[in-house]
Amino acid sequence: MYPIVEKKQLSKNVTQLRIKAPLVAKKAKPGQFIILRVDEKGERIPLTVADSDPKQGTVTIIFLEVGKTTRQLGTLKVGDNLENFAGPLGMPSDVKKYGTVVCVGGGVGIAPLYPIVKALKEAGNRVISILGAKTADLLLLENEIHAFSDEFYIATDDGSKGHKGFVSDVLQQVIDKHTIDLVMAIGPIIMMKVVSALTKKYNIKTLVSLNPIMVDGTGMCGGCRVSIDGKTKFACVDGPEFDGHKVDYDNLMLRNRRFIHAEGEACKLAGDQ
Repeated sequence: MYPIVEKKQLSKNVTQLRIKAPLVAKKAKPGQFIILRVDEKGERIPLTVADSDPKQGTVTIIFLEVGKTTRQLGTLKVGDNLENFAGPLGMPSDVKKYGTVVCVGGGVGIAPLYPIVKALKEAGNRVISILGAKTADLLLLENEIHAFSDEFYIATDDGSKGHKGFVSDVLQQVIDKHTIDLVMAIGPIIMMKVVSALTKKYNIKTLVSLNPIMVDGTGMCGGCRVSIDGKTKFACVDGPEFDGHKVDYDNLMLRNRRFIHAEGEACKLAGDQ
């Protein structure tokens, strides 16, 4: 069993949990993920590691309460236990000194971006961070990411904080001012698609972290397959990070909508119980 040692409500539907999982915390690196089950009858869901503390033996996860399991996860309290907490899984981020790196995070994708920003800065890079959300109330980890950024920008759809518009607008301004060696983008698929299209025009190396539907997390089921440069890859073992210029985003969006109806029915049933 894996006890919850801390819980924070970051916004209306976004929750942060710190889980006691010493073996996972000891090995977890930026970019990797875990798969958990709330109870023995629960489904397996993947969540990217938002932070880990080997000394405390804890792993932090941040999630949007959108489906049956994440809503159930959000009802748990400090002292409650998770049935399973497996990881770390996936390939870690390739952290090294690139030069000037722009880290772009959107929505809940800001959470897994944080440990990458921190690691890239500690590796000696000049880090420029751009965070985006629909509104200021939905921005995550501003202070934490700002602390490891040489330049820091915010974009909100409604203009409630920072630039009124999209992260791609701010990225264009940064590209106009700086020579960029790498762009790292994590967020909604459409955001990563737009960012990748922009950086491709300037031949800027771009990495994105993909979040396809995943079941076992070990490459056996094939559920998380993605099309990269016309070839099939599995996000759980080949990723989750890939060359943003080679991702078939339309295929990814189509596959991620595959079980929307079933998820809606599951949420209705859970509400009736």
